[in-house]
Amino acid sequence: MTSTLSHRLNQPPKLRRDTLRVTPLGGLGDVGRNMAVLEFEGRLLVIDCGVLFPEDAQPGVDLILPDFEQISDRLDDIAAIVLTHGHEDHIGAVPYLLRMKPDIPLIGSQLTLAFIEAKLKEHRIKPYTLAVKEGQTESFGPFECEFIAVNHSIPDALAVHVSTPAGTVLHTGDFKMDQLPLDGRITDLRAFARLGEKGVDLFMTDSTNAEVPGFTVGEREIGPVLHSIFARAEQKIVVASFASHVHRVQQVLDAAAAHHRKVAFVGRSMVRNMTIAAEMGYLEVPPDTLVDVRKIDDLPDDRMVLMCTGSQGEPMAALSRIANRDHRVSVGEGDVVIMASSLIPGNEHAVFRVVNGLMALGAEVVHKGNAKVHTSGHASAGELLYCYNIVQPKNVMPVHGEVRHLIANGRIAEDTGVPRERVILAKDGHVVDLKDGVAEVVGEVPNGYVYVDGSSVGEISEADLKDRRILGDEGFISVFAVVNSESGALIAGPEIHARGVAEDDVVFDKIRPDIVKALEHAVADQTDRRDTHQLQQVMRRVIGRYVSQRLRRRPMIIPVVVES
Repeated sequence: MTSTLSHRLNQPPKLRRDTLRVTPLGGLGDVGRNMAVLEFEGRLLVIDCGVLFPEDAQPGVDLILPDFEQISDRLDDIAAIVLTHGHEDHIGAVPYLLRMKPDIPLIGSQLTLAFIEAKLKEHRIKPYTLAVKEGQTESFGPFECEFIAVNHSIPDALAVHVSTPAGTVLHTGDFKMDQLPLDGRITDLRAFARLGEKGVDLFMTDSTNAEVPGFTVGEREIGPVLHSIFARAEQKIVVASFASHVHRVQQVLDAAAAHHRKVAFVGRSMVRNMTIAAEMGYLEVPPDTLVDVRKIDDLPDDRMVLMCTGSQGEPMAALSRIANRDHRVSVGEGDVVIMASSLIPGNEHAVFRVVNGLMALGAEVVHKGNAKVHTSGHASAGELLYCYNIVQPKNVMPVHGEVRHLIANGRIAEDTGVPRERVILAKDGHVVDLKDGVAEVVGEVPNGYVYVDGSSVGEISEADLKDRRILGDEGFISVFAVVNSESGALIAGPEIHARGVAEDDVVFDKIRPDIVKALEHAVADQTDRRDTHQLQQVMRRVIGRYVSQRLRRRPMIIPVVVES
């Protein structure tokens, strides 16, 4: 494999004639934030534009976006944004990109566009959209795009084949090869084979399950397990899933109807998405099964099913709030909570914190680790082998996954005969040029995380997050002193107050004389004028040294010196 994952690369050269450039801006190294930009003859084609959800090391952050800096001054060059499916890690950042230019065309399947249009409405953006379906071919500038049906954990997912005079790219999006899908819509391997016979120059393939041997379990195997849980449950049932997982919600509705239970959707995104899916015919709601969440108090517990968000431990989602007793829905002895999702890497701690909280309340928690209540939406190693053998691409670029997933996917490609030097292991910001059937990494552009924090976008830096981590882990100490503006004599203070240091303020009485002495020495050295900043740093050093040596802590220290 051609790996540049650990290398620092130069800026890419100017794009050569008859060359197709591919720049991933997200999704390579993370499970989320998926976005790729294709460039040819001065025009750009964007494939997906998703978000990444924060981890514990990013406190206060709501979402993480791709870095749009590389295209911010070329928005007029974007021919279209092609969306492969309606999951947040593929469409969630679209509103933030369209804030910069609302009339960029959005291309996707009917359900995908319905989901993104609902989100854009909340942002007060009315987009220009074009709905496409499998087998359809459309041109956007110099890019001819053919759309191919793929099976995933959400209906209407599409792969996209991009043709240009410089070469062809087949991007799978997220997919698997379930042969008995709930909606009867299988991955179109015949189209993959047809395109492979014509020649695929660059194959960009989903890597999420590349480390998992064999084949991904089919969705139909989950239904009987849900029915068995519903049959033995004696009290209320709470099912947590992604708000866009239409197939899983369908199975829950079917199981609830079979066991004479009512279902209420909990959470704004769950209500919004399932309402759209039902109106468009992607979700079949059994008669007299669905009820408004505001009416659940009128139902006995043994006739109630709550379908909510929060399967990844998101702190503000319904399930986390239920576990924290901060929601109108409560759980206790005899209740069953089903977490119908896979763990996204990085979310393990948050998820098991919620599991422990629910179990502490007396609920039984059923999850993928102890029952077959979920199956992945991504192709495992055996399915990837089939795809490589069918497509027989000239070059391969694994996408959508952490580094370990990308490497595992690349090794599968090599096993099927793709030359080692033609397997491109890249990371976000790497620039890959395709010319004369050969793909190679030619440089790197700056590419960082863009944090959404409340109403601010891109204003939170890594330094801010470091300060937040220090505050959370080590606490906060303020030191206040007043000095005479003429003589420099200490008039008041130093006053020392601590928060989150697990010590009473009296513990700092021992260090006050040392701070006073240090300030007097510093003032004596300032013969011309008072430098309050220097005095503040003197106080910071003295108390910082004391806290480090005596308390073994490194809190944030805020010194303040005021002249009077």
